[in-house]
Amino acid sequence: MQRHLLFIPGPVTVAQPILEALAKPLIDHRGPEFAALLGRIERGMRPIFGTSNEVAILGSSGTGGLEAAIANAFSPGQRVLVAPIGVFGKRFVNIARTYGLEVEVLDTPYGHALDPEALRARLAADREHAIAGILLTHNETSTGAQNDMAALAAAIGNHPATTIVDSVSGLGATQFEMDAWGYDVVVAASQKALAAPPGISMVAVSKRGWERIAAAKSPRFYLDLAKAREFASLGQTPWTPPVSVLFALDVAIERYHADGAPNVCARHERYARAIRGAMIALDLELFSQPGAHSVTVVAIRVPEHLKADEIRRALREQAGVVIGGGQQDLKGKIIRIGTMGALTQTDILGAIGALEIVLLQQGHPLQVGAGVRAALEVFLGKAAPALARA
Repeated sequence: MQRHLLFIPGPVTVAQPILEALAKPLIDHRGPEFAALLGRIERGMRPIFGTSNEVAILGSSGTGGLEAAIANAFSPGQRVLVAPIGVFGKRFVNIARTYGLEVEVLDTPYGHALDPEALRARLAADREHAIAGILLTHNETSTGAQNDMAALAAAIGNHPATTIVDSVSGLGATQFEMDAWGYDVVVAASQKALAAPPGISMVAVSKRGWERIAAAKSPRFYLDLAKAREFASLGQTPWTPPVSVLFALDVAIERYHADGAPNVCARHERYARAIRGAMIALDLELFSQPGAHSVTVVAIRVPEHLKADEIRRALREQAGVVIGGGQQDLKGKIIRIGTMGALTQTDILGAIGALEIVLLQQGHPLQVGAGVRAALEVFLGKAAPALARA
């Protein structure tokens, strides 16, 4: 079977030691070995979230974690302000409406980050505090854009709404300070920057968040965070967990801390900068705007003379390089190149070289080797300042 290098926004290429952990013999999920495993994972996740509070471990995708956050934090009929910057932010809207919440949308053009002043102004106008919740996206893989979560926290200020953050594709790749910034519920998942297989979502909850959960009236059963908290105190999960994925996540977290969060974040930023520099050198336009670039995925506009699906097919079949396409309104208009997972600088350079070949085959005018050279200059620290900031 051909080995594919995954440059998609998740699942990602997983390192061999993490894959090997999946093959460990199963254990009793009500026994002491599992309690030790669950405890290590929970404690290991706290500094990645930037919190001293508890982290609920759920057997679900990231979307399950987002649904858990909404189902547990609110009661039907409450008003929430959702500020999407892409497809996954709009998923927040759909989940909230499913649970009977009154949803107000603060729109942002795709490719841009949420303007903190727009958020500040809307909340300042909410003098009666009718807004019970604020739902934000840290990183939006559908558009390659990322929000400044510290600036958004400052914009929220002392507004009493419960704040929920989708950091599924952001946590671990950029610094996050949940406690310092005052967010109530933050959601992450195993198959993104932590570079483990999919199947686990992690939901960090502040002290105020737990108080809001205790008062909320929305129905929930499998995704009951209070029940997850209760069982975690016993070293268990309420329901049968994906034990093998937890074995892998345990190793992934250990490797993350061994590398050091600053180094992991710097690697994602460097890879994203190298890819952006390469795309500019190949006369391709970035979709995300300056000041809003994601470090986990780079979105690129596809020129009219090219076809996104053909680029992706050729890369997969000719080079085993798998990249993402556009979603919904962006389908066929952009391609997306991820930076997460067990990828090396050599992998990045190889993928860019493969893309150059495909672009040449499809008639895109370019200077041969320009993309690889631009990326290499970033890796060598020789990129021009303007290109380095691209």
